[in-house]
Amino acid sequence: MHPYHPLHTSGLSTIPDMDSYVTAFLEHLGGERGLSQHTVNAYRNDLDGMTAFIGENLGATANDIDWNRFDEKAVTGYVQDLESRGYSNATKSRKIASLRSFMRFLREEGITDHLPTRRLKSPRGGNPLPKSLTLDEVGDLLTYVANASTPAELRDRAVVELLYAGGLRISELTGLDVNNISFDNSTIRVYGKGSKERIVPIYDPAMDAIADYMIIGRPNLGKYQDENALILNARGSRITRQGLWLQLKKIAVGAGITRHITPHMLRHSFASHLLNGGASLRHVQELLGHENIATTQIYTHLTTEQVRREYDAAHPRA
Repeated sequence: MHPYHPLHTSGLSTIPDMDSYVTAFLEHLGGERGLSQHTVNAYRNDLDGMTAFIGENLGATANDIDWNRFDEKAVTGYVQDLESRGYSNATKSRKIASLRSFMRFLREEGITDHLPTRRLKSPRGGNPLPKSLTLDEVGDLLTYVANASTPAELRDRAVVELLYAGGLRISELTGLDVNNISFDNSTIRVYGKGSKERIVPIYDPAMDAIADYMIIGRPNLGKYQDENALILNARGSRITRQGLWLQLKKIAVGAGITRHITPHMLRHSFASHLLNGGASLRHVQELLGHENIATTQIYTHLTTEQVRREYDAAHPRA
Protein backbone atom coordinates (compact mmCIF):
# COMPACT_ATOMS: atom_id res chain seq x y z
CA MET A 1 0.00 0.00 0.00
CA HIS A 2 1.37 3.42 -0.92
CA PRO A 3 2.20 5.49 2.22
CA TYR A 4 -0.44 8.06 1.36
CA HIS A 5 -3.23 5.63 0.60
CA PRO A 6 -6.62 7.16 1.61
CA LEU A 7 -6.97 4.52 4.33
CA HIS A 8 -4.11 6.20 6.20
CA THR A 9 -6.41 8.78 7.75
CA SER A 10 -7.22 10.38 11.07
CA GLY A 11 -10.11 12.17 12.70
CA LEU A 12 -13.12 10.02 11.85
CA SER A 13 -11.03 6.93 12.52
CA THR A 14 -11.24 7.74 16.24
CA ILE A 15 -14.98 7.01 16.28
CA PRO A 16 -15.45 3.66 18.06
CA ASP A 17 -17.17 0.68 16.43
CA MET A 18 -16.94 2.10 12.92
CA ASP A 19 -15.61 0.00 10.05
CA SER A 20 -12.20 1.38 8.97
CA TYR A 21 -13.22 1.38 5.30
CA VAL A 22 -16.41 3.30 6.09
CA THR A 23 -14.21 5.77 7.97
CA ALA A 24 -11.90 6.12 4.97
CA PHE A 25 -14.87 6.61 2.65
CA LEU A 26 -16.32 9.38 4.84
CA GLU A 27 -12.96 11.16 4.97
CA HIS A 28 -12.74 10.82 1.18
CA LEU A 29 -16.12 12.53 0.87
CA GLY A 30 -15.14 15.42 3.10
CA GLY A 31 -11.50 15.85 2.20
CA GLU A 32 -11.24 14.90 -1.48
CA ARG A 33 -14.72 15.58 -2.78
CA GLY A 34 -15.28 18.58 -0.51
CA LEU A 35 -18.79 17.61 0.59
CA SER A 36 -20.30 19.50 3.50
CA GLN A 37 -20.30 18.06 7.01
CA HIS A 38 -24.09 17.79 6.81
CA THR A 39 -23.83 15.60 3.69
CA VAL A 40 -21.05 13.47 5.20
CA ASN A 41 -23.23 12.94 8.28
CA ALA A 42 -26.09 11.77 6.06
CA TYR A 43 -23.76 9.21 4.44
CA ARG A 44 -22.60 8.13 7.90
CA ASN A 45 -26.16 7.53 9.07
CA ASP A 46 -26.96 5.52 5.95
CA LEU A 47 -23.81 3.40 6.27
CA ASP A 48 -24.36 2.87 10.00
CA GLY A 49 -27.68 1.25 9.13
CA MET A 50 -26.07 -0.83 6.43
CA THR A 51 -23.27 -2.11 8.69
CA ALA A 52 -25.84 -2.96 11.36
CA PHE A 53 -27.74 -5.04 8.78
CA ILE A 54 -24.51 -6.77 7.72
CA GLY A 55 -23.65 -7.53 11.33
CA GLU A 56 -26.96 -9.26 11.78
CA ASN A 57 -26.75 -11.23 8.53
CA LEU A 58 -23.03 -11.95 8.07
CA GLY A 59 -22.19 -12.48 11.72
CA ALA A 60 -19.64 -9.65 11.86
CA THR A 61 -19.15 -6.71 14.17
CA ALA A 62 -19.37 -3.18 12.78
CA ASN A 63 -15.59 -2.84 12.67
CA ASP A 64 -14.74 -6.36 11.46
CA ILE A 65 -16.56 -6.79 8.16
CA ASP A 66 -15.21 -8.80 5.23
CA TRP A 67 -16.59 -6.72 2.37
CA ASN A 68 -15.82 -9.44 -0.18
CA ARG A 69 -18.61 -11.47 1.47
CA PHE A 70 -21.12 -8.68 0.79
CA ASP A 71 -22.43 -10.13 -2.46
CA GLU A 72 -25.49 -9.52 -4.65
CA LYS A 73 -27.62 -11.75 -2.44
CA ALA A 74 -26.70 -9.65 0.60
CA VAL A 75 -27.43 -6.45 -1.34
CA THR A 76 -30.88 -7.77 -2.25
CA GLY A 77 -31.48 -8.62 1.39
CA TYR A 78 -30.46 -5.11 2.45
CA VAL A 79 -32.82 -3.48 -0.07
CA GLN A 80 -35.64 -5.75 1.09
CA ASP A 81 -34.88 -4.73 4.67
CA LEU A 82 -35.24 -1.07 3.64
CA GLU A 83 -38.60 -1.89 2.07
CA SER A 84 -39.79 -3.59 5.26
CA ARG A 85 -39.00 -0.54 7.37
CA GLY A 86 -41.49 1.65 5.53
CA TYR A 87 -39.06 4.31 4.39
CA SER A 88 -40.22 6.86 1.82
CA ASN A 89 -39.03 6.42 -1.77
CA ALA A 90 -36.73 9.42 -1.36
CA THR A 91 -35.09 7.94 1.75
CA LYS A 92 -34.68 4.52 0.13
CA SER A 93 -33.16 6.14 -2.95
CA ARG A 94 -30.67 8.05 -0.81
CA LYS A 95 -29.65 4.98 1.19
CA ILE A 96 -29.20 2.93 -1.99
CA ALA A 97 -27.14 5.75 -3.51
CA SER A 98 -24.93 5.79 -0.39
CA LEU A 99 -24.42 2.03 -0.68
CA ARG A 100 -23.52 2.24 -4.37
CA SER A 101 -21.03 5.05 -3.79
CA PHE A 102 -19.39 3.16 -0.94
CA MET A 103 -19.08 -0.09 -2.88
CA ARG A 104 -17.58 1.73 -5.88
CA PHE A 105 -15.06 3.28 -3.49
CA LEU A 106 -14.10 -0.15 -2.13
CA ARG A 107 -13.51 -1.56 -5.60
CA GLU A 108 -11.57 1.49 -6.79
CA GLU A 109 -9.36 1.22 -3.71
CA GLY A 110 -8.72 -2.48 -4.39
CA ILE A 111 -10.45 -3.58 -1.17
CA THR A 112 -12.92 -5.72 -3.11
CA ASP A 113 -12.65 -7.35 -6.51
CA HIS A 114 -16.36 -7.25 -7.28
CA LEU A 115 -19.23 -4.75 -7.43
CA PRO A 116 -22.35 -6.38 -5.93
CA THR A 117 -24.44 -3.24 -6.51
CA ARG A 118 -24.01 -3.25 -10.29
CA ARG A 119 -27.55 -4.56 -10.88
CA LEU A 120 -29.18 -2.00 -8.60
CA LYS A 121 -31.28 0.54 -10.43
CA SER A 122 -30.16 4.15 -10.18
CA PRO A 123 -31.97 6.13 -7.50
CA ARG A 124 -34.93 8.12 -8.74
CA GLY A 125 -33.78 11.15 -10.69
CA GLY A 126 -30.40 9.61 -11.52
CA ASN A 127 -26.96 10.72 -10.39
CA PRO A 128 -26.06 14.41 -10.85
CA LEU A 129 -23.38 15.21 -13.39
CA PRO A 130 -20.07 16.36 -11.92
CA LYS A 131 -19.66 20.13 -11.79
CA SER A 132 -16.94 21.76 -13.86
CA LEU A 133 -15.50 25.23 -14.11
CA THR A 134 -15.83 27.25 -17.28
CA LEU A 135 -12.72 28.17 -19.24
CA ASP A 136 -13.15 31.75 -18.02
CA GLU A 137 -13.30 30.62 -14.38
CA VAL A 138 -10.15 28.53 -14.77
CA GLY A 139 -8.54 31.55 -16.42
CA ASP A 140 -9.53 33.73 -13.45
CA LEU A 141 -7.94 31.27 -11.01
CA LEU A 142 -4.71 31.04 -13.00
CA THR A 143 -4.54 34.82 -13.47
CA TYR A 144 -5.03 35.38 -9.74
CA VAL A 145 -2.08 33.13 -8.78
CA ALA A 146 0.15 34.19 -11.70
CA ASN A 147 1.90 37.02 -9.84
CA ALA A 148 2.89 34.91 -6.86
CA SER A 149 5.89 36.13 -4.85
CA THR A 150 5.72 34.82 -1.26
CA PRO A 151 6.46 31.15 -0.48
CA ALA A 152 2.77 30.45 0.22
CA GLU A 153 1.69 32.19 -2.98
CA LEU A 154 4.22 30.24 -5.04
CA ARG A 155 2.87 27.03 -3.49
CA ASP A 156 -0.72 28.05 -4.28
CA ARG A 157 0.21 28.80 -7.88
CA ALA A 158 1.82 25.37 -8.22
CA VAL A 159 -1.25 23.73 -6.64
CA VAL A 160 -3.75 25.34 -9.02
CA GLU A 161 -1.57 24.64 -12.05
CA LEU A 162 -1.09 20.99 -11.03
CA LEU A 163 -4.77 20.36 -10.36
CA TYR A 164 -5.77 21.68 -13.77
CA ALA A 165 -2.73 20.52 -15.78
CA GLY A 166 -2.82 16.96 -14.48
CA GLY A 167 -6.43 16.36 -13.45
CA LEU A 168 -5.23 15.08 -10.08
CA ARG A 169 -7.37 13.94 -7.21
CA ILE A 170 -6.67 15.94 -4.07
CA SER A 171 -5.20 12.87 -2.35
CA GLU A 172 -2.89 12.34 -5.33
CA LEU A 173 -1.66 15.92 -5.11
CA THR A 174 -1.07 15.87 -1.36
CA GLY A 175 0.68 12.52 -1.77
CA LEU A 176 3.19 13.79 -4.35
CA ASP A 177 6.85 13.60 -3.37
CA VAL A 178 9.62 15.82 -4.70
CA ASN A 179 11.11 12.90 -6.63
CA ASN A 180 7.78 12.35 -8.44
CA ILE A 181 8.52 15.41 -10.60
CA SER A 182 10.54 14.95 -13.80
CA PHE A 183 11.71 18.19 -15.37
CA ASP A 184 13.57 16.27 -18.07
CA ASN A 185 10.37 15.20 -19.82
CA SER A 186 7.76 17.43 -18.08
CA THR A 187 5.87 14.64 -16.37
CA ILE A 188 4.80 13.65 -12.87
CA ARG A 189 4.49 10.20 -11.37
CA VAL A 190 1.10 9.87 -9.67
CA TYR A 191 -0.11 7.17 -7.27
CA GLY A 192 -3.84 6.82 -7.79
CA LYS A 193 -6.55 4.69 -6.25
CA GLY A 194 -5.38 1.27 -5.20
CA SER A 195 -1.79 2.65 -5.28
CA LYS A 196 -1.78 2.35 -9.07
CA GLU A 197 0.98 4.35 -10.68
CA ARG A 198 0.58 6.48 -13.79
CA ILE A 199 2.74 9.04 -15.59
CA VAL A 200 0.98 12.30 -16.40
CA PRO A 201 2.37 14.90 -18.88
CA ILE A 202 2.30 18.49 -17.62
CA TYR A 203 2.26 21.58 -19.83
CA ASP A 204 5.20 24.02 -19.65
CA PRO A 205 3.61 26.91 -17.66
CA ALA A 206 2.63 24.44 -14.94
CA MET A 207 6.17 22.99 -14.86
CA ASP A 208 7.49 26.55 -14.55
CA ALA A 209 5.18 27.11 -11.58
CA ILE A 210 6.43 23.90 -9.95
CA ALA A 211 10.06 24.92 -10.53
CA ASP A 212 9.54 28.39 -9.03
CA TYR A 213 7.87 26.85 -6.00
CA MET A 214 10.56 24.21 -5.49
CA ILE A 215 13.47 26.64 -5.90
CA ILE A 216 12.11 29.75 -4.19
CA GLY A 217 8.98 28.91 -2.24
CA ARG A 218 9.32 25.44 -0.75
CA PRO A 219 12.67 26.00 1.06
CA ASN A 220 11.06 28.87 2.98
CA LEU A 221 7.90 27.10 4.15
CA GLY A 222 8.27 26.10 7.79
CA LYS A 223 11.30 25.49 9.95
CA TYR A 224 11.12 21.71 10.17
CA GLN A 225 10.47 20.44 6.69
CA ASP A 226 9.26 17.11 5.39
CA GLU A 227 12.13 16.18 3.07
CA ASN A 228 9.99 14.09 0.73
CA ALA A 229 6.66 15.91 0.49
CA LEU A 230 6.23 18.24 -2.48
CA ILE A 231 3.36 20.41 -1.21
CA LEU A 232 4.01 21.79 2.28
CA ASN A 233 1.90 23.76 4.73
CA ALA A 234 3.10 26.82 6.66
CA ARG A 235 4.77 24.58 9.28
CA GLY A 236 6.78 22.66 6.69
CA SER A 237 4.72 19.47 6.94
CA ARG A 238 2.96 17.65 4.11
CA ILE A 239 -0.25 19.59 3.49
CA THR A 240 -3.46 17.71 4.32
CA ARG A 241 -6.38 17.23 1.96
CA GLN A 242 -8.57 19.43 4.14
CA GLY A 243 -5.90 22.12 4.35
CA LEU A 244 -5.44 22.17 0.59
CA TRP A 245 -9.20 22.26 0.02
CA LEU A 246 -9.59 25.26 2.36
CA GLN A 247 -6.70 27.03 0.64
CA LEU A 248 -8.33 26.58 -2.75
CA LYS A 249 -11.53 28.13 -1.41
CA LYS A 250 -9.53 31.24 -0.41
CA ILE A 251 -7.93 31.39 -3.85
CA ALA A 252 -11.35 31.17 -5.51
CA VAL A 253 -12.66 34.06 -3.39
CA GLY A 254 -9.58 36.11 -4.27
CA ALA A 255 -10.14 35.35 -7.96
CA GLY A 256 -13.70 36.68 -7.70
CA ILE A 257 -15.43 33.33 -8.19
CA THR A 258 -18.58 33.34 -6.07
CA ARG A 259 -19.78 29.75 -6.38
CA HIS A 260 -18.56 26.88 -4.21
CA ILE A 261 -15.37 25.35 -5.66
CA THR A 262 -13.61 22.11 -4.74
CA PRO A 263 -10.34 20.54 -5.98
CA HIS A 264 -12.40 17.81 -7.62
CA MET A 265 -14.08 20.45 -9.83
CA LEU A 266 -10.68 21.21 -11.37
CA ARG A 267 -10.29 17.49 -12.10
CA HIS A 268 -13.72 17.50 -13.75
CA SER A 269 -12.77 20.63 -15.69
CA PHE A 270 -9.52 19.03 -16.87
CA ALA A 271 -11.46 16.07 -18.29
CA SER A 272 -14.35 17.93 -19.89
CA HIS A 273 -12.10 20.61 -21.40
CA LEU A 274 -9.83 17.95 -22.93
CA LEU A 275 -12.81 16.19 -24.49
CA ASN A 276 -14.21 19.48 -25.77
CA GLY A 277 -10.79 20.13 -27.30
CA GLY A 278 -10.85 16.84 -29.22
CA ALA A 279 -8.98 14.43 -26.93
CA SER A 280 -10.04 10.79 -27.18
CA LEU A 281 -12.01 9.17 -24.38
CA ARG A 282 -9.31 6.50 -24.01
CA HIS A 283 -6.56 9.07 -23.54
CA VAL A 284 -8.59 10.98 -20.96
CA GLN A 285 -9.28 7.69 -19.16
CA GLU A 286 -5.53 7.03 -18.93
CA LEU A 287 -4.78 10.55 -17.73
CA LEU A 288 -7.44 10.38 -15.02
CA GLY A 289 -6.36 6.92 -13.89
CA HIS A 290 -9.82 5.40 -14.35
CA GLU A 291 -9.79 1.61 -14.39
CA ASN A 292 -13.09 1.43 -16.29
CA ILE A 293 -13.84 3.64 -19.27
CA ALA A 294 -17.48 3.77 -18.17
CA THR A 295 -16.33 6.02 -15.32
CA THR A 296 -14.80 8.42 -17.85
CA GLN A 297 -17.89 8.42 -20.05
CA ILE A 298 -19.73 10.66 -17.58
CA TYR A 299 -17.71 13.53 -19.08
CA THR A 300 -19.19 12.89 -22.52
CA HIS A 301 -22.55 13.71 -20.93
CA LEU A 302 -21.07 16.98 -19.72
CA THR A 303 -19.96 17.95 -23.21
CA THR A 304 -23.31 16.85 -24.65
CA GLU A 305 -25.14 19.01 -22.10
CA GLN A 306 -22.99 22.00 -23.07
CA VAL A 307 -23.66 21.47 -26.76
CA ARG A 308 -27.39 21.27 -26.02
CA ARG A 309 -27.36 24.54 -24.07
CA GLU A 310 -25.50 26.30 -26.88
CA TYR A 311 -27.89 24.81 -29.45
CA ASP A 312 -30.95 25.99 -27.50
CA ALA A 313 -29.47 29.44 -27.08
CA ALA A 314 -28.34 29.90 -30.68
CA HIS A 315 -30.75 28.05 -32.97
CA PRO A 316 -33.56 30.31 -34.23
CA ARG A 317 -36.13 27.54 -33.98
CA ALA A 318 -34.99 26.11 -30.64
